Amino acid sequence: MSQPKDISHQINYPKWFGGSASCMAVLVSHPLDTIKVRMQMVPGKVKAGTLTTCLRIVRGEGVSALYHGLSAGFMRQLTYGSVRIGLYETLKEKAKANNIPNSPPVLGLLAGISGFVGAIFGNSSDIGNIRMQNDGSLPPHLRRNYRHIFDAWGQIRRQEGWRAFGQGLWPNAFRCGMMTSCQLASYDSFRDLIVRTTGVRDDHPGLHLSASFMAALVATTLCSPIDVIKTQLMGSSGKLNILQVVRDLTRSEGPRWVFRGWTPGFVRLGPQTMATLILLEQHKRLYRGYKEKREMQKFAL
Repeated sequence: MSQPKDISHQINYPKWFGGSASCMAVLVSHPLDTIKVRMQMVPGKVKAGTLTTCLRIVRGEGVSALYHGLSAGFMRQLTYGSVRIGLYETLKEKAKANNIPNSPPVLGLLAGISGFVGAIFGNSSDIGNIRMQNDGSLPPHLRRNYRHIFDAWGQIRRQEGWRAFGQGLWPNAFRCGMMTSCQLASYDSFRDLIVRTTGVRDDHPGLHLSASFMAALVATTLCSPIDVIKTQLMGSSGKLNILQVVRDLTRSEGPRWVFRGWTPGFVRLGPQTMATLILLEQHKRLYRGYKEKREMQKFAL
């Protein structure tokens, strides 16, 4: 009697798994993302720390303010998150099929392309997310009091026109390309390095945690200046360009502006990266179990 096939290496996983896992991770990371945006949007030289900013938000607006823009965060991950992870997995499969080795430079290039394309799809959600998160810090007469992402999009379109949805597109795309390259390619590279040097199983949870932590450290540090510029461009209702933002920031703060919001950025990105990748692995594990169960049922028949 024939035995059921091992299908674990033949499964084509749904491409929306990346967006689903990213949405779940947002529940952990969104409060720190809000703190990071508030820190990056503060004008002038006087900057509050991460804890001070958090306490200021909670005391002034309540704990729920840390989750302002959550609907935009979900929408961003359903677009940007789904595209970048799904496209990265697809490009890796294509490279493997064409006998192109998955070396760190190749992975970095594939991940960078995926993040750049994903940012184009998620840019409008990113703008809505930043506007909603920063709204509570504005003077009362300037607040928009957005109810959800669709309300934010509607107000932006009516008050600023369709062109407003292109604000910060290119720095955001380059930032997301670099972020995805640092995040996903670094994760794969660190994971492979740890497996080779320690012999740990490639499905061990400790491996995923340590590799994602190191990837988050690399990604946060390299992407910090681009993230600050992106936040300034998207958070402003005026017409700013990249050179103007860099000049103004350097004039008011010196080179220190490149690491503004680094701490909450890292604290946010670390758990988000870990949660996203671990949840993505769980998506795959459950789907793989479902497929294997179906294969066993066919064999029994």
